[in-house]
Amino acid sequence: MLSAKRAFFDHGYASASIEAIAADAGVSKVTVYNHFGDKRGLFTAAVEHECENIRGQLLFDESSGSVRDRLLAFGRSMVAFLSRPEMIRFEQRIAAEVELEPELGECFLDAGPRRMHRALAQLLEREHGRGSLQIDDSMQAAEQLAAMCKGLADMERRFTGHADTAAADRRVQSAVDLFLRGYGADNRARNSSARKFL
Repeated sequence: MLSAKRAFFDHGYASASIEAIAADAGVSKVTVYNHFGDKRGLFTAAVEHECENIRGQLLFDESSGSVRDRLLAFGRSMVAFLSRPEMIRFEQRIAAEVELEPELGECFLDAGPRRMHRALAQLLEREHGRGSLQIDDSMQAAEQLAAMCKGLADMERRFTGHADTAAADRRVQSAVDLFLRGYGADNRARNSSARKFL
């Protein structure tokens, strides 16, 4: 999988070849086809494998740390993942390649961003079940949190290739705190009580 990741992330989908990936991995081309079916299957597996870097942070010991700690861990992990030079290059290449092969965009979204969106929504649902969050729509809440963590820096990262790590950490902390003010069970209860007196 490391050979496939290097090929796709460093050279892009169009330039990566099954033959070169197989040779780098020290296996036959037939072995790759038997395991992944075709180039798109291998691409999907490589993107999913990379997304486990974030998912591992997202799903670490559910009983440890506060909900704020878990959301901070997710936000920091996501931003660090997206800010890696190879990820910036990969996103730039994939955006250009989608013009020629639109299905590749859907493949990438399903293997990466949408998968992580669902994983974050599941984390929020678990916290809702524990009573630490009050959320009616976990998918929408997950989208809001991820968008706040990325912020304008996501655009800056894509178009300039630069990322300010200190500013990114401040953004993640601010996003999580704002999110908890809106969805935290204690805050929701206080806001509900306050409305009764208005």
